[in-house]
Formats: sequence, structure tokens, C-alpha cells
Amino acid sequence: MMFKKSTLALTLCISIYGSAFAFTDIAENENKQLSDEFIQRQVQENMSVGRAIKSIVGHYPEHTQQVVSSALDLYPEQYKEIIHAAISTEPSLTQIIVEVAIDKGITSCSNIVETAISAEPSYVDFVVNAAAHSTPEDLQEIVRVAVITEPDSADTIVQTLAKSHPNDVVSILATAIEAVPFVGEYIVDALLAVFPGKAEQVISTAVKESITDDEHVRKILETAQSAGVNEKDLANFAREGGASEALVAQTLNKDKDKN
Repeated sequence: MMFKKSTLALTLCISIYGSAFAFTDIAENENKQLSDEFIQRQVQENMSVGRAIKSIVGHYPEHTQQVVSSALDLYPEQYKEIIHAAISTEPSLTQIIVEVAIDKGITSCSNIVETAISAEPSYVDFVVNAAAHSTPEDLQEIVRVAVITEPDSADTIVQTLAKSHPNDVVSILATAIEAVPFVGEYIVDALLAVFPGKAEQVISTAVKESITDDEHVRKILETAQSAGVNEKDLANFAREGGASEALVAQTLNKDKDKN
């Protein structure tokens, strides 16, 4: 298919599966029309939105933002397939893809976060950063969904978001542990590494959110002790979070008993 060169300063012909299209210096509305028609043709030929997006993005990653935007306009109900295909094909563009998807407003931010993380778990920090930047009002839901979707990266998720939202460290920590209790010790370790001056907030909050499970509390205290929090302060922070005197004493004396 050929397009007239009325507004073209330069023509770039892209050929995929035998289809040729002009992409480059054209007016914005004509550029979008071209993109839309190109995508629709590829969807017809590939019999799948996902396969079409993989093909286009794989061949022309420089057009990913425009392709994802057009595809979401054309097939909003298939946003999961579009996002997953684009990210799995070009994971380095994860943040851009997430931002485009959120900006479209076709579904909740949490749905996009879950889809994006599932597509490429190793880029979870880019996903949550983009999501929190685009919709800071959804920060707690972003934390909850991200940690549940990829619990093995809970420390990275919380540390990333805490760095960009330092005033929300307590709520981020509390939300993460409430969503996935067993990650408490890893989150505490990650937060103390970047916020040693917030040890009281981090430890007392982690203990409070884990108070129904002595083993989780014990691991949190041991982690904090290994991170360099002195015994006196640690005991006070643990009590502030609701830990019993017996549990605090048992945990802090554990290493002494070994010696």
C-alpha cells in the first residue's frame, strides 16, 4: 500500500510480511493514521494482536511508543496482550510502555502493573517507578499488587519506591508486609541499607505489621541486628512495634548463647 507524498519530507518504507508502508516526517494525524492501518493489517495477517505487536516492535523498536499507543487505541480490550507482547519483546522499553498504557486510562493502574511485571519480572523497578510517577495517588495499591505479583523482588520494589517517595516509607513498608508477610526481613534489610537514619520507623513498623507471627518478628530483629542497629535501640524499636519482652530478649541473646 502506497501513500501520496503530499506532506512527506522523507519517506521510509517498512516491509513486514510483504506489506510496505511509509513512516517518517509526516503530519501527526497522518502519521497516526498510517500507524493504525499498518497495525490493523498486521493483526489480520498474524491473526493475533500479540503476535502482530511482537513482530512490529521486534523489527522496529524505535517505533514502540507509537505502536503501543495506536494498538491500545484500536484494541483497548486486549491491553494485556498488547502490553505483554511489547514488554517481552523489548524489555528495555518497559518504563515507556507502562507510561503510555497508564496515560490511555483504559484500565486501572494496578492492572497495568500486574501485566507489565508478569511480562518481565526483572524490570519490576522500572514498572513501579513509572506507575508511581504517573499515578502517585495509587502508590499503596501499586506496592500491594507489585509485591503480590513478584514477591521475590519485594525488597527491590519497596526500596525503589521508598527512594522516590521518602515521605511514604512507613506506608510503603506496612503495605508490602501486609500483602506478603514473609518478605518483612528482606524489606527491612533493603530499607536500612538506604535509610539508616530511619531505623526506628522501619523496625517498629515491620514488627507491628508482623506481630502475629513470632518467627517473622524474630527474623526482622535478626536482620536489623546484622545491619548494625545497636542492641539497645533495637530492643526499644521492637517494643515500640509491640514485640514482647520475652521475644526481644530471646532474639537479642541468641548470638550470645551461641558464644
